[in-house]
Amino acid sequence: MLHTPAAFAPLIVPKVHDQTLTFVFHRGELLLRNSIMGLPTPEAISALNLPAERIHALGEWDGCYYQLAWLDAPLVPGPEYGYHGLRSLFGVVDDGFLGLAGRAFQLAEWARTHRYCGVCATPMQLLAGERCMRCPQCGHSAYPRISPAMMVLIRKGEQVLLAMHTNSPYRRYTALAGFLEAGESVEEAIHREVQEEVGLRVHNLRYFASQSWPFPHSLMIAYTADYLDGEIRTDQNEIADARWFGPDDEWPETPVKVSIAARLIDAHRPKR
Repeated sequence: MLHTPAAFAPLIVPKVHDQTLTFVFHRGELLLRNSIMGLPTPEAISALNLPAERIHALGEWDGCYYQLAWLDAPLVPGPEYGYHGLRSLFGVVDDGFLGLAGRAFQLAEWARTHRYCGVCATPMQLLAGERCMRCPQCGHSAYPRISPAMMVLIRKGEQVLLAMHTNSPYRRYTALAGFLEAGESVEEAIHREVQEEVGLRVHNLRYFASQSWPFPHSLMIAYTADYLDGEIRTDQNEIADARWFGPDDEWPETPVKVSIAARLIDAHRPKR
């Protein structure tokens, strides 16, 4: 599952280290050495002439210091390098490395999209020792954005409800999911989303697990719930199809293995 390695130590203050590696992003894509799907060498990073204000500390892992940066154009230090979307790296690179890349991307996007104050348009300044951009003119502060989203697997006896989301990049059946609205608890969002998307009511909500999901800055919070009443009635704007799957059914392909959805579904898949 996509995760930050347990041995990773986050840092906010940059440091000098003889083993420094840099995540460089252009929008949603990461600069990698194509032959090994690895980060650029220090020499390659020097060739990019990255502005100092666009370089941010990430942390230490496995004897290396990691930092991040972002570019306005997809510059490459040589023909052996290229930019790769994070989704294209599923199953290609180590999950721990991918977890760090996802963390770095979210911080790079935060820095890129908060160069100017959203209140008065003054150039923002990075606060020393804190992951915060602050406007020197009006004092407006901007922290890295995190968008919480609920996920729920509904159980009905030995069956579970799986749905195909209309706008998902993967045409696969998975658990229901949706973003929280302002003022909602996770539980309130689950009840609302289930009613809106499939017309059902649920109860006995139980927390399962959570996962950072950097597309672009989600926090997935997964639950299980028991069916209470209602008939499946899908909102076609959100759900292309939804159905119950039980022990005697042919189950659909599992969602991508790095996702919490795969872990949630596998935990409730009938043993054969």
